[in-house]
Amino acid sequence: MTLQQIYDLGIEMAKKADPRGEKAVDDCLKRAKKDYEGLSAKKKEFFDKESLTNPYSDSRILFGEPKTQVKRILAGIDADASEVLLTDRLREKGEKIDLLLSHHPSGHAYAGLHEVMEMQAEMFAQSGVSINVAHALIQERQGVVQRKISPANHNQAVDTARLLNVPLMALHTICDNLGNKFMQDYLASKTFHTVGEVFEHVCEIPEFVESTKGKAGPFIASGSESSRAGKITVGFTGGTNVSKELYMELSKAGVGTLVEMHVSEDTLEELRKLHINVIDMGHIAADSLGMNLFLDELEKRGIKVIPCSGLIRVRRTK
Repeated sequence: MTLQQIYDLGIEMAKKADPRGEKAVDDCLKRAKKDYEGLSAKKKEFFDKESLTNPYSDSRILFGEPKTQVKRILAGIDADASEVLLTDRLREKGEKIDLLLSHHPSGHAYAGLHEVMEMQAEMFAQSGVSINVAHALIQERQGVVQRKISPANHNQAVDTARLLNVPLMALHTICDNLGNKFMQDYLASKTFHTVGEVFEHVCEIPEFVESTKGKAGPFIASGSESSRAGKITVGFTGGTNVSKELYMELSKAGVGTLVEMHVSEDTLEELRKLHINVIDMGHIAADSLGMNLFLDELEKRGIKVIPCSGLIRVRRTK
């Protein structure tokens, strides 16, 4: 496969797994095209044209010629300058590595992380929150995230990749969509009475079995094993966590249990007051789940995967 084909495969898989549905994603792309066409010539120079075909701003080819042939990749949860150096060092030792694939973004994919959060408005609406309320609170949170990320040295890893000629790609929400759909389908296959039953079920997923062995596995962050589960909502995608105010809206919508990658402490305090149960699945293991589903597809196509940087590699295909 080429670098471009891997990228295109990720977009295709993510759209099919998107919690909004494929039609909603296509509508989003149509709106982006309409917005672009309405811009002045000057503003078009600065428009992210990649957003016309890829609705996930935090997933991009960060460095590398799209036609580059890829047979072996080094894949990890994070790829900063040290992982780029690791790739170069492994090459020096004789390992043929054609691509460094990261889950978490850097470069302009990291700078644009806040943009992908807009998809969560529809996700919260599906859980029963009014779409106007969800959208307004998401917009407020997007501003906070943008300001927090803005001072970062976004291009450090990308510059290192360029100087060492290491193709670099980040697939953040693309892989998170896959993990989110897997978890939703997994939980939909059973009926749960208590949080303990939910917890026991999710802990049987191989990535979380391994993370538990490493003392970084799932835990009940709010509620207890005997708490009634109620309506369950999964929050594995959408860039990063929303504000505590939006999480609090879930109580009005009748949500009883959240299954999340991670939740901030101030949000957790409010959720406890509202008696909303929270199962924290562990960030890296949850990220590994989504990545593994994508990497399995690459291996089906003959690509060799070398895991690194915290990736808990579990294969679901032979």
